[in-house]
Amino acid sequence: MAEEARPRLGRGLAALIGDHANEDSAFAQARGQRRVPIEFLRPNPRNPRRAFAEAELSDLANSIRSKGIIQPILVRHVPNLADVFEIIAGERRWRAAQIASVHDVPVVVLDVGDKEALEIAIIENVQRADLNALEEAEGYQQLGAEFSYTQQELADVIGKSRSHITNMMRLLKLPEKTKAYVAGGQISAGHARALLAVADSDSVAKRIIDEGLTVRDVEHIAQREADTAVATGAKKPRAAKDADTRALEQTLSEALGLVVTISHRGGAGDVRIRYRNLEQLDTLCHRLRG
Repeated sequence: MAEEARPRLGRGLAALIGDHANEDSAFAQARGQRRVPIEFLRPNPRNPRRAFAEAELSDLANSIRSKGIIQPILVRHVPNLADVFEIIAGERRWRAAQIASVHDVPVVVLDVGDKEALEIAIIENVQRADLNALEEAEGYQQLGAEFSYTQQELADVIGKSRSHITNMMRLLKLPEKTKAYVAGGQISAGHARALLAVADSDSVAKRIIDEGLTVRDVEHIAQREADTAVATGAKKPRAAKDADTRALEQTLSEALGLVVTISHRGGAGDVRIRYRNLEQLDTLCHRLRG
């Protein structure tokens, strides 16, 4: 792709170009920018973004009427259908263009398969903060399920930390009612992560909405539940720890091949690494010494 065309792709995709700028990349195989009739485009059924707010589409349509579509839509050819394209990234622009009664739109055609198309769609949406937390998590899950990505590979491709990927995907374990609140924007991703440590997340999620609880408030609720369980002699549940701590434990455990537990209160704490035999201890010592 010509260098002058790259700035039009946006921050997220420009970063992807930087990571994959070689002759085999999708962008090296791009066919350049062109304009095509709007009816020649089809939405991508695998698009991680599911929600399109009417007010946002209306605002974008007004902008398109005034200034046109500044950033081209990324598309790929639909097999066996001449001049028909599937949208990879930019479905919101396409929808708004229809509202604005635009007859043709600028596109960049990429030669990519299903896997790379989904990668690009997720990267562009995540970088532009266009996905809600559940849409982002479902996109990661889809890449992992369909193309056997590990969480580390997802982190490398998407440009996020391993712990971020882990924490987002864990949101899919929340009850359906709580997930609906997240998808609807009624509670934040931070609230959702804190709810993972609460026994009855649905009722606490409702309190977040009704009472305006902060993330810290939810963490305090989880901590009180854990303290109560300890005081009554019950085994302290794993859920008592916040989501970020548990994700870090998992990351370190997988990296070392040993069970790692982290305990902290306030600004201090300790890290425990459990080994089963002297051979494991010796291996650990070698790793810590570099």
